[in-house]
Amino acid sequence: AIWLHQLYFVFGFLFAVLLILVVTCAEITIVMCYFQLCNEDYQWWWRSFLSSGSSGGYLFLYSVWYYGSKLSIEGFVPTVLYFSYMAMASITFFMLTGSIGFFSCLWFVRKIYGAIKVD
Repeated sequence: AIWLHQLYFVFGFLFAVLLILVVTCAEITIVMCYFQLCNEDYQWWWRSFLSSGSSGGYLFLYSVWYYGSKLSIEGFVPTVLYFSYMAMASITFFMLTGSIGFFSCLWFVRKIYGAIKVD
């Protein structure tokens, strides 16, 4: 873990968790995009990015809860340092999961509209 000065030695398990994250973000975004297209709302771009990227906001809110309940950080500078690092990690996670959601939704929309036969 980052904050306890320990290293993970089970990288295969972490890779499996990463694959589960990618598949979950893609599936949820495709379902949300499908519901949006069924309602004839074709502005799906930002919503597909934000629907899966919102997990970065959840990560930051969890870090605030973790700071208040589990950590015993005292002082202004360590607190600012903790929240700065967690904000950077949350923004990176937001961009990662948002990109996964957008590109999976883009693939889905191209696939379903490419299958339409116009005669």
